[in-house]
Amino acid sequence: MPAETISKTYRRYVLGLLLAVNLLNYIDRQVLFAVFPLIKSDLNLSDTALGFLGSAFMLSYMMLAPLFGWLGDHWSRVKLAASGLVVWSLATALAGLAPGYRTLLAARATVGVGEASFGTVSPGLIADYFPKERRGEILSWFYVAIPVGSALGYLLGGLLGENFGWHAAFLMVGLPGLALAIPIAMLRTPPRGAAVPAHGTPDEAGEADAVPEGVSTSYLDLFRNRSFVFNTLAMASMTFAIGGLAQWIPSFLNRAHGLNVAKGNTLFGATTVLAGILGTLAGGWLGDRWQKKSPAGYLHVSGWGFFIGTPFAAWAILAPDLTTCLGAIFVAEFFLFLNTGPLNTVIINVTPPTMRAMAFAVNIFFIHALGDAFSPSILGWLSDLWDLRSALLITPLAMALAGVLCFVCGWFVVKDMARAEP
Repeated sequence: MPAETISKTYRRYVLGLLLAVNLLNYIDRQVLFAVFPLIKSDLNLSDTALGFLGSAFMLSYMMLAPLFGWLGDHWSRVKLAASGLVVWSLATALAGLAPGYRTLLAARATVGVGEASFGTVSPGLIADYFPKERRGEILSWFYVAIPVGSALGYLLGGLLGENFGWHAAFLMVGLPGLALAIPIAMLRTPPRGAAVPAHGTPDEAGEADAVPEGVSTSYLDLFRNRSFVFNTLAMASMTFAIGGLAQWIPSFLNRAHGLNVAKGNTLFGATTVLAGILGTLAGGWLGDRWQKKSPAGYLHVSGWGFFIGTPFAAWAILAPDLTTCLGAIFVAEFFLFLNTGPLNTVIINVTPPTMRAMAFAVNIFFIHALGDAFSPSILGWLSDLWDLRSALLITPLAMALAGVLCFVCGWFVVKDMARAEP
């Protein structure tokens, strides 16, 4: 079937709409950590139990990602994305009605179900609307939702929680997502793998969202792809570190520097949003340009970002005063977010178009299974044994490991990119 012409205006509309949904994704995800001190006090929880609230989300998120990945490569991507948005928005709002720990735990686990549906299909969908040579930049715009949405989650959670209580914080950030479900479901999709060139007509790649007959879509094929495996391991190490830091830094500022919930989350949120926007967009821009010089360009940008960010993360944890701590957090987050667009672009570049939702599903499963599904609980357990500052010091080691794995991945990327070309 001839591909439908897609205008630049419509492509920008799609990117803006999916970016808005991704913002809500991270607001709803991070609001929990902004109100950690309030929940701990109200429900009389240990740090281990508190950390498991974050782990419950990640466990359901990663366990259901492979199912949604398979569906995303065999069914309508926009319907899956819209359905996921409805589920996680309602679950976030229902967390605001939770009378106790068990119901709150169930609500946060359900948030992971909805976000797994959206997270597996959206990156590949966006990639099909834009030229291949702009993937790093475009995905960086999409993933700028991570720092901005996370920061808004901390800011809104801190302000709403401090003034109205943690129940109200969940209710007020959860419901707005329902308004975007219908526009997402009505999106016109280009053919799978049909990177849209500058003139706006997708390259011929078959009917939109159809999988050509005889094309392999086996999960086993992904584990034979060494670039995909090492890239995923690098992202898992990064996720362990940044997930643990993101979930415990607000509490760290409360305990180590005496900030109340609202002020601590405001300062951390402002630092995160500025460093995250600058780092994410810089990473996409640098990655696209470095990639023109080397097939491993995206990986080199990410690897150096991890190495440079590692000592600043350690400095932020050990700093004796608040100003030094926040300054080091800014630099560490800038270089951490540098990897976001490049490493997600590597997933698209080394996997066939008919397997991209499955590739992101496997990636989601392993980066969280080896990363932040358990790092909040591990850090909480270590905090109960030692103290929070000592527990947080294991995160820079994971960041350094991520940098090593990026450079290892670069050894295999040329062959795997050639195999993935449609």
